[in-house]
Amino acid sequence: MSFLASTPAPETQPGIRAGLTELIALREQARRLDLAPRGRVLATRSGGHLSRFRGRGMEFDESRVYQPGDDPRNMDWRVTARAGTPHVKLFREERERPVWLLVDQGPAMRFGTRVAFKSVLAARAAALLGWAAVDRADRVGGLVFDESRHLERRPAARGSGLLPLLERLTEPPTAGDRGYDSLEVAAGHLVRLVRPGSLVAVISDFAGVHPQSGRWLAQLAAGSELLLIMVHDPMEAAAPPPGLYPVTDGRRRGVLDLTGMRSRASYEQRYAARTQTLELLARRHRAHLLHLVTDEPVGPALARGLRARAGNGAAGVGR
Repeated sequence: MSFLASTPAPETQPGIRAGLTELIALREQARRLDLAPRGRVLATRSGGHLSRFRGRGMEFDESRVYQPGDDPRNMDWRVTARAGTPHVKLFREERERPVWLLVDQGPAMRFGTRVAFKSVLAARAAALLGWAAVDRADRVGGLVFDESRHLERRPAARGSGLLPLLERLTEPPTAGDRGYDSLEVAAGHLVRLVRPGSLVAVISDFAGVHPQSGRWLAQLAAGSELLLIMVHDPMEAAAPPPGLYPVTDGRRRGVLDLTGMRSRASYEQRYAARTQTLELLARRHRAHLLHLVTDEPVGPALARGLRARAGNGAAGVGR
């Protein structure tokens, strides 16, 4: 549970909620982002990526050890005989790649003390990644959720999958019962949709992450490239000046007592533990972790993080 959250105000207040015009306008900035694949792409449609695809009638690329589920028709019998273990042939072909955006807009994300709410940064990051993928001829889809409702779109070409998600990102929570109350629950739904060869970007503050979160991370990362984009506010990492602070999670209200050294140390330790856990899970599941802060522009921060991804390969931490 996050200590700090707030209820969205009207869209006319900058930084409280993203506007659709703003998110569409980010397409120009998105051209600076590098979303080139960092591993095998196993998608099955024509597009803008050179991928290693298992099939016949394509240019041979290499052989690798047979894995359960591989097509026996692609067995490389010469290498199998020489190595003594089953090998299959891999082929190269131009392929597009499905891109999935999982965007957290829950209560803990509707908070910010500098420039914008975390939910607004998440919306901007999703728009930038989505437009960058569209411009590379990738199909874009995803899942946007909060505690009251969610919107799911399968990856589609030329922005037709992205635009409904962007529109949903501009809308406030409403009374309803079709939402997800945690990132883990939303991700558990997404894992049933994602197919190997995808790029999956999870954008959240990961407030509920714990070492046992590895199951859904492992499922999303299986055969796909996984980006974990952690959004936070500076006040979450460093305790504010000593005092009593009114807080709410959108339903309950209370007082956060930060008058003593022990309470302040405990406050900061919670954030440090969350970050360390996420870094551990990212390394374990070969995901790339990026950090966004509410008082820094999203575009340049994403560009730096994605450049670090290029240098580190399939896994790493970008700041």
